Amino acid sequence: MRPMLAFACVSLLLGAAPGCASTPPASELSAPVHPVVLAQAEKPKPPGSPAAPPVERPPPPMSADAGTAQARADAGAAKKPSEPVKASSPAVLAGEVKALVERMQSFYEKTEDFTARFRQDYTYKTFKRTQTSTGKVMFKKPGLMRWDYETPAPKSFVLAGDKVYAHDPEARTLTKAAVASNQLSASVTFLWGKGRLADEFAIEKKACDKCSGVLLELTPLAPDPRFLKIRFEVDPKTAQVLRSTVVDPDGSENAIAFTELKTNTGVDEQRFKLAPPEGTQIIDYTQAPEKR
Repeated sequence: MRPMLAFACVSLLLGAAPGCASTPPASELSAPVHPVVLAQAEKPKPPGSPAAPPVERPPPPMSADAGTAQARADAGAAKKPSEPVKASSPAVLAGEVKALVERMQSFYEKTEDFTARFRQDYTYKTFKRTQTSTGKVMFKKPGLMRWDYETPAPKSFVLAGDKVYAHDPEARTLTKAAVASNQLSASVTFLWGKGRLADEFAIEKKACDKCSGVLLELTPLAPDPRFLKIRFEVDPKTAQVLRSTVVDPDGSENAIAFTELKTNTGVDEQRFKLAPPEGTQIIDYTQAPEKR
């Protein structure tokens, strides 16, 4: 995968960017990535589809009222396109839902670290095809996250404060880029005890016969170019997220299920440092280009 595209997409994974600006050719495809309760990072095209030239990703569809509001916003003060519109007031939650959301937030506020295995299923709405990936995830406060993909190809992604790293063993590259932590969605920051989900989302309980937990559906209070909605399957006993699903603007779904969850085991910070083998190409996008 092309390094710059990888990091434009990883920023989306963290809820910090509106989307990937270009689509890689089929030869550069890799598994989509999306940390717990986050919007997906990469979204590879299915094999056999023609490669497209770099294009700007269109905004998600919105209602007539939302479109009118957006037109007024465009006519007024300029807003950075990479920043989602902020909701004016928190959502009012039903009693049962409010209690579960508060327990869930309390659980993660008290969680200093966790590890788990994951299975990721990315379902393309247009092509009616699902791509599956598996691996391990680690999280540690404040602001450390690591995703090690094992199948279909080994890759590692690390978030460390305001930096994000990607190691691709097959391409023999280690790429580093900056991520604006102040632009992260509450669907990420609540893991660190900072974001309040009800400040950004309308949250409803949904029926789900196949779920092993309670299904909550989160819809942004204001139009968000990163995703249409997020679904959490929450363990009613522990209030821990068992599965998260992000619905893209095009209707595709990026779902991650977690197993072998362990919390507060004292994960060492050193485990969030990548150590690629000798001969790996280092690509650093945090350095300012030299003036000529």
